[in-house]
This record gives sequence, structure tokens and C-alpha cells, in this order.
Amino acid sequence: MNQINKDTIYDIIGVGIGPFNLGLAALLEPISEIKALFLEQKQEFAWHPGLLIESATIQVPFLADVVTMADPTSKYSFLNYLKEHSRLYHFYFWEDFHILRNEYNYYCQWVSQQLKNCKFGQQVKEINWLETEKLFAVKTNNFDQIFYSQNLVLGVGSTPKLPPCFQGTKSERIFHSSQFLQHREIPRQSKSITVVGSGQSAAEIFYELLQEQEIYNYEITWCTRAAGFLPMEYSKLGLEHFSPDYIHYFYNLSPAQKDSLIQKQDLLYKGISSQTIAQIYDLIYQRSIGNKYPKIKLVSGVEVKEVKEINHQYHLTFRHSFQDERWTQISDCVILGTGYNHAIPKCMQNLHHLIAWDEKGRFPVNFNYQLTCNADIPNRIFVQNAELHTHGVGAPDLGLGCYRNSVIINTLLGKEIYPVRAQNVFQKFGLPHEMFA
Repeated sequence: MNQINKDTIYDIIGVGIGPFNLGLAALLEPISEIKALFLEQKQEFAWHPGLLIESATIQVPFLADVVTMADPTSKYSFLNYLKEHSRLYHFYFWEDFHILRNEYNYYCQWVSQQLKNCKFGQQVKEINWLETEKLFAVKTNNFDQIFYSQNLVLGVGSTPKLPPCFQGTKSERIFHSSQFLQHREIPRQSKSITVVGSGQSAAEIFYELLQEQEIYNYEITWCTRAAGFLPMEYSKLGLEHFSPDYIHYFYNLSPAQKDSLIQKQDLLYKGISSQTIAQIYDLIYQRSIGNKYPKIKLVSGVEVKEVKEINHQYHLTFRHSFQDERWTQISDCVILGTGYNHAIPKCMQNLHHLIAWDEKGRFPVNFNYQLTCNADIPNRIFVQNAELHTHGVGAPDLGLGCYRNSVIINTLLGKEIYPVRAQNVFQKFGLPHEMFA
């Protein structure tokens, strides 16, 4: 233990700085009892930079910033960001509950630039468990610098998911939606474009392409294996599924019940906002006046099975899920809005033996967002947005980030620093034990 510099020992180290770990860093900052460090490989905070389309908004209210739902008085709130940037009245008159995605990214950068416990340009290469010292050793790419910690919190985010037939394809004219803005000129130079997927990202990209179609005169095909281009559930009682109350209910179901229920809840956390659907429809309608129908195709119920490059074009073979027939679409450019994977980060490889993986090889996440370990150790590994299978549909929701961080902080300190309410919604999930409560 004498060989380890005490200045490099922390109570908790966060791997990755996305909105969730950024919120944890901000909420830990005023707590002198916790020495924390958060490491991020990017040079600055960047939240889905390829999708910061000018008019796109986040899909939750502005109260879902990185601190407000835990501490509305925090200096790191979105409202204080507006005040500090002389934008309070602008936002007040704008009268929109949802933040522009681009401004949300600027807001998070503003928070990160004030936090001394956040270090950027630090890629975590590997993490080792030191049995004798009861510490995690976190090695970075910065001259193999090593930091030591009692506890870890993983917030590494997700990686783009590609359909099997596109895996291994190397072409700048086939790319994931997360890279849209970086490849913005490619569709503009194409005669035909295919967008695959029916989530919010695919819809926003289709709408962006549709707005510029008359300028660049390309054809656009939008395909999805879903049954339709359907709206995300956004009713007020439906939104109550994104609450601590629902997490309590869902967590206590059996693993088989959880897996079955998640499969039936796609439209609670997938799908397209009704506003985006309306914008798309309205623009198509306007363009169709006088029988001048735009050169577009919207096709649902089809899954891409094969892709071939022939004469510098891509021949995409789709299978219709219900008609069981095949159809080929030819395009110059293919944009894949096919979602994301939550892979186990490579830096965790040397800790694999410590973790009591579930039967499907997933993180075993306790109610307090701590991983179950094989060994009886005094240290903890927490996870951010890696618990869909244990805690339910709210795992990726920005509005629940403060709740999760409150639970993590309270668990670390063994006392309630950020109060967590037991009743937050009007409905009961599961059978009510009292007639009125």
C-alpha cells in the first residue's frame, strides 16, 4: 500500500462522461466526504454529435437536466445555465418544454467545464482488481497513468448497432445515423438514398433529407421492419412508467417476466414523436399539391436481409415480414437508424471473474444499481443505463438519471443525502395493498 500515491486514490471513479455520469459528478461536487474522479476519452463533452440537427429536441422536459430532479437549487441546473448566458427571457418567450438537442449539448459542456472532478482526453484502457489493497486500478492511455479507487461507476454509453448483413461493410456511403452530420454531404451528392429504421433518429434524418429534396433532387426511401411508422407513447399516464415507482414494481418481477414485459413495451421507449410525424406528413402533403408527388417511398414491415454493391450502387434485398416476399431497392447511399448496443466495455475484461453474470451473460444489477459480485468484497461497481433488463424501460431515460444518481450517492455514503420519494405517480403498479393511499 505504501507504493501507491495516496493522491491517486479515490472513493469512486467514473468511466465515461455522458449525461448520467456528468450528473453524478455534479451532484457529488458539493459533498466533501466523497473524493471522485470521472474519466472520458473524448476531448470534451459530446452528446451524439452526429445527431445535433438544428431543429431537433430532446424527448423529455427541460427539468430532466443533470441535477434538477435531485436538487432544484443546484448551480448546475439548466435554468441557471440560461441565466448565466442571458437566455432566461428568450427561453421564457419560446414557450417550449423541450430543449433543443444542440442546446442540451452546450448546457452539458457548460456543466462539465466547471467540474474539477471531470477529466477529458483520458481513455480507460484496463481496470484491475488489487486483492491485497482492496482497490481498483484504473489505467488510462495518458502515459499509462493509473488511478486507484474504492468503487467504480460505469457510464460508457452505447455503440451503434448494425443489421447482420451490414456488419463488415466498408463504405463511406453506408453509415449509421449516429454519424449523420459528419457524413452530411454524401446524401446531398447522391441520386437515391435509403433510410433504414423507424425510431426518432431515423425520422429526424428522413425529415432533414425531405426538407432538402427539392434542392438536391434525390429519391428517398424509408424502410422499417416495424409494423408501421408509429408514435412513441407520450400520454401522461403512460409517462408514469418512467418513475421510481415503476422501477420498484418492475425490479421485483421474475427475470422471465421482465424479459417478456420489455418485449411488449417498445413504444414506451422507441418510436417517433408525434410532432416529428406531423412535420413529415405536413411537408409531404404540401409537396404533393397539384399532383406533384415527391420522389419518396415509405415501406414498413420489411427487414433488410442482403446488401450487394453493383456498379457503385447498393442493392438492398428486403423480406416482407407478413407477406413473406422479397423486394430489392437500389440506392447510392444507405443510412442505418438501427439503434444501439449496450456492450460490456473492453476495459472490464480483467474484472470478468469478479462479476456474477446472469444466465444470459448480462450485468447482474441490484436494486441500488450495484453489480452482484462473486467475491465478498467491500467495494462496489455501479452501472448507468445498463439495467434495462433489471429495472425496466426507464434505464435510458434522462428524466430518471437524477433518481439513479441519488440512489448511488446515498448507497455510497450509507445515508440519505438526496431524498428519494416513495410515491411519485398517481397510478399503482401491481396490486394496491390499500383501497386509498
